[in-house]
Amino acid sequence: MSVPDYMQCAEDHQTLLVVVQPVGIVSEENFFKIYKRISSVSQISVRDSQRVLYIRYRHHYPPENNEWGDFQTHRKVVGLITITDCFSAKDWPQTFEKFHVQKEIYGSTLYDSRLFVFGLQGEIAEQPRTDVAFYPNYEDCQTVEKRIEDFIESLFIVLESKRLDRATDKSGDKIPLLCVPFEKKDFVGLDTDSRHYKKRCQGRMRKHVGDLCLQAGMLQDSLVHYHMSVELLRSVNDFLWLGAALEGLCSASVIYHYPGGTGGETGARRFQGSSLPAEAANRHRPGAQEVLIDPGALTTNGINPDTSAEIGRAKNCLSPEDIIDKYKEAISYYSKYKNAGVIELEACVKAVRVLAIQKRSMEASEFLQNAVYINLRQLSEEEKIQRYSILSELYELIGFHRKSAFFKRVAAMQCVAPSIAEPGWRACYKLLLETLPGYSLSLDPKDFSKGTHRGWAAVQMRLLHELVYASRRMGNPALSVRHLSFLLQTMLDFLSDQEKKDVTQSLENYTCKCPGTMELLTLPGGPTLPPVPFTKLPIVRRVKLLNLPASLRPQKMKSLLGQNVSTKSPFIYSPIIAHNRGEERNKKIDFQWVQGDVCEVQLMVYNPMPFELRVENMGLLTSGVEFESLPAALSLPAESGLYPVTLVGVPQTTGTITVNGYHTTVFGVFSDCLLDNLPGVKTSGSTVEVIPALPRLQISTSLPRSAHSLQPSSGDETSTNVSVQLYNGETQQLVIKLENIGMEPLEKLEVTSKILTTKEKLYGDFLSWNLEETLAQFPLQPGKVATFVVNIKVKLDFSCQENLLQDLSDDGISVSGFPLCSPFRQVVRPRVESKPVNPPEGSKPGDPSHVKTLEAILNFKYSGGPGHVEGYYRNLSLGLHVEAEPSVFFTRVSTLPATSTRQCHLLLDVFNSTEHELTVSARGNEELILHAGECQRMAIQVDKFNFESFPESPGEKGQFANPQQLEEERQEARGLEIDSKLDVHWRIPSLKRRGEASVEGLLNQLVLEHLQLAPLQWGFSHPGGPWLLMRKCRSCHLRIGLLAASKRYTCGNSSRRGIFGRIFRKGIQEAGQLPGPQKPQGVSPATRHSALDSGCGATTCGLTGPTPRRHPREPQWEASGGQATAACLGLGFPGWGEGGFPRCENLRHWMAMPRKCGGPLPRVVTGGHSVSGPWLPHG
Repeated sequence: MSVPDYMQCAEDHQTLLVVVQPVGIVSEENFFKIYKRISSVSQISVRDSQRVLYIRYRHHYPPENNEWGDFQTHRKVVGLITITDCFSAKDWPQTFEKFHVQKEIYGSTLYDSRLFVFGLQGEIAEQPRTDVAFYPNYEDCQTVEKRIEDFIESLFIVLESKRLDRATDKSGDKIPLLCVPFEKKDFVGLDTDSRHYKKRCQGRMRKHVGDLCLQAGMLQDSLVHYHMSVELLRSVNDFLWLGAALEGLCSASVIYHYPGGTGGETGARRFQGSSLPAEAANRHRPGAQEVLIDPGALTTNGINPDTSAEIGRAKNCLSPEDIIDKYKEAISYYSKYKNAGVIELEACVKAVRVLAIQKRSMEASEFLQNAVYINLRQLSEEEKIQRYSILSELYELIGFHRKSAFFKRVAAMQCVAPSIAEPGWRACYKLLLETLPGYSLSLDPKDFSKGTHRGWAAVQMRLLHELVYASRRMGNPALSVRHLSFLLQTMLDFLSDQEKKDVTQSLENYTCKCPGTMELLTLPGGPTLPPVPFTKLPIVRRVKLLNLPASLRPQKMKSLLGQNVSTKSPFIYSPIIAHNRGEERNKKIDFQWVQGDVCEVQLMVYNPMPFELRVENMGLLTSGVEFESLPAALSLPAESGLYPVTLVGVPQTTGTITVNGYHTTVFGVFSDCLLDNLPGVKTSGSTVEVIPALPRLQISTSLPRSAHSLQPSSGDETSTNVSVQLYNGETQQLVIKLENIGMEPLEKLEVTSKILTTKEKLYGDFLSWNLEETLAQFPLQPGKVATFVVNIKVKLDFSCQENLLQDLSDDGISVSGFPLCSPFRQVVRPRVESKPVNPPEGSKPGDPSHVKTLEAILNFKYSGGPGHVEGYYRNLSLGLHVEAEPSVFFTRVSTLPATSTRQCHLLLDVFNSTEHELTVSARGNEELILHAGECQRMAIQVDKFNFESFPESPGEKGQFANPQQLEEERQEARGLEIDSKLDVHWRIPSLKRRGEASVEGLLNQLVLEHLQLAPLQWGFSHPGGPWLLMRKCRSCHLRIGLLAASKRYTCGNSSRRGIFGRIFRKGIQEAGQLPGPQKPQGVSPATRHSALDSGCGATTCGLTGPTPRRHPREPQWEASGGQATAACLGLGFPGWGEGGFPRCENLRHWMAMPRKCGGPLPRVVTGGHSVSGPWLPHG
């Protein structure tokens, strides 16, 4: 016997072998359809008996193996079933003849045979026959199973007759010697009458009868015969048959202990439907109660029913431990015979299956190791493949997975051996796939992202290379790309630099013909290969969703903020909430993206390859919102550090968008890399809200861009920065073009400005504009441009330094080419003398260190489109950087009185701090030319100012106003009014630049007092006669009367000219010496009339003289008063007398005379305001 049956198991010893073969030409599909139905009848219960008959079917069986049927009866073909197609009666004889030829092959051992004919109908098909069954087709054959059962029953009848014939003790007959094929020549010439020969014959026959009993379902009888055979054969040293007897004894014991079988699913199916004893489930346990049989109890029909006398006798059934020992003994006997190699190999296989049931893996491996070294004849390549495959399955059965993978890989390599004309690359590939679990290798890349690497990386890489080569030889480049991608992705850490280059070069060569995809690949056997994303090419360490640029970030209007406020838990931490990485990635980020705007996601990537890595078509993978990903291409240097990569895209709809990962194309392989499959990736969240579309505003200015980047304290960013260089006092127009570069109309615009913190004090409006002209062009459609003009006015302090701001003496100084003098010089307070302080060189006016920097931000708040409806807007900031160079300085400021009491001269020492010739002019004055670094004095004649309209007490500004703050506001308001009246301007003709020079902040309290109009500036007219005017002073609350109005007047009596002059001068002098505010004293009308008629009769008043009488003519006169700081003087005259005008020595008491109301009210001009008082008629 040269062909081993690797599927043999111990329970096969109780089966009858039936061969099913086609006769003639039968399609494979039809044959196996019927074969499957035939093989389904694998066991039947014998009628009128508790025995079960088991059948083993084979569609191919070597005839030379049949010659070993006497050695082990389960190897003998006892039944033959043939299947044929016959469609005409003419073909029937030839078909039947083929059937007989087929029977002759196994004729010496056949018990019975059957022929199944398909397609033949008619008279021949209707003839009743036991050995032939006719069916019209392969579908209409319902009686196949019934025919098979009848056929098995016929086999049982023959088997039972042979058993009875051999088991009957015929001591007078000569027992034949059963031999194996190679023994026949060894027994020629032996003495057949010797005792040794007879024992040999008896022992072999007992063993043969034991096989027949086991096949007939008589397990206990077979055990008795096997024991008797062992004793007989051991006595004559018939080792080959002794080994067979021991193997039979082991098989019967295995059948008894393991009714489920040892051959896996095949063995288990044999016992389906069979009636087993209730205690059969416990028989496999070591030490279980064994059945004791006495050879004398055997009868022709089996064991004597009375078994009570059998207890206590020798054991016939082996224990589980003894089974293995007997197998070892039997195999050792087989090994003595070179021609019994197949028997020895099959015995090893049977023992391994039993040991696998007993969980004795190490002993099983010893049997398998012995089977590997059994030397058979020269095997064919197919037999070698089968042998290695079975060894692999057996090693897998005992849990030696890596050993199993090794032999399966050897079998795979055997499929493509050089000696094979047509290598079986498909079979090789299939076997290689089956070796993967043994080497802890999975073709799912997700299994390699879970913790540490398992298995031997070197062996795994070798196996993957073999898979790549086999798939390429199969003509399936997609499989080659998939396996090579898997090798590069999972074994990257174990590849050397040269191996990395070789693998990537091979991958690029393969992908030129078949690019790598993310599709599932279905293998020939049915399983699928999952896609292999290149998550390590490059390696991603961090994923961060970026907010929109500051100029594009949407903001919610304050009135609508309350609608979207989310209710959060009041607890800082709750252990109930599961804080896993998935939730961290899926949490929503606190900013928004805008529909139609480009959004960015930043990845920190790393190139692990020793060469430059080119990544193409890299984009984002999203869900939840329709998203247009804009692919990018990048090139990473060899073994680079963390490298930032920004991926962009445009959301097309609104809603909540989730960034699931990214896609790349590397070495021709397209990969979808999901964040959940990236180990060690840090992310602050991957979900963000997309709001409706908003317009996009782009600004361009008439000024150049600035290199200075403004950083507002609020954290806002400026999108554009412009700079300009101006002289102090200069005004520049900034023309801003507003262009709508979005897809939505711009409907709303608000402009605000903010001056950043500066140490310099600004006067006036630094930035000013008129927004109405720009809004007239709205709504601004996409692509349209609107113009917006902003006036930049730099107006800083024009003083030089505090220690240089002194009142200059005007004695003899020539200002603008003429000498200044004034008759009222005595009223100007002399300046405080102080030593001049020379500033350091670096701080001189005009030095570059005096260039001041002003920074401001123009903020454009705009909205439109669907986003405006939802309450969103955008802010666009323009940074303005202004460098203010000094133009002119006012080093000294002072005043001089003018010829008129309502005017004075303001003296300014002007210093040109520029490098150019400069002219300075004021309203109504000629231009003053100043060369670079030159200082000159200019005098400006101005009308004095009335400051009475400004707040004077905290009560006028509010109950809680700060008095100091109010005083500062009054000072600023006065300076602004003075500056507007002066209108000082400078001009640089060479640069064609001009500006204004402000005196705000330069005027001290003394100068302001000199520029202030006197509290009373009065004048009156006399409509009908001389009347006395009395007026309450708002400053000192005195009622004052004065007889003299001016030093100069017109009157008919010239003697009165001197009287009025003396009274006027004395009144002016004493008025300046009046005490503080006092309440006026009341005087009765009688006293007033008496005083006026007879002169001033008061003891404190020296007014004397006759009672004045009315002058016949109406006097026409005018008067102008001097300065009076303590009282407002109101004058009225009752008339003139020829005896002269009364006079009063004590003016203050005379001023306090009572008044009498009546008559029309005259008009008096005081301090620029019209006031009125009652006329008091004389007498």
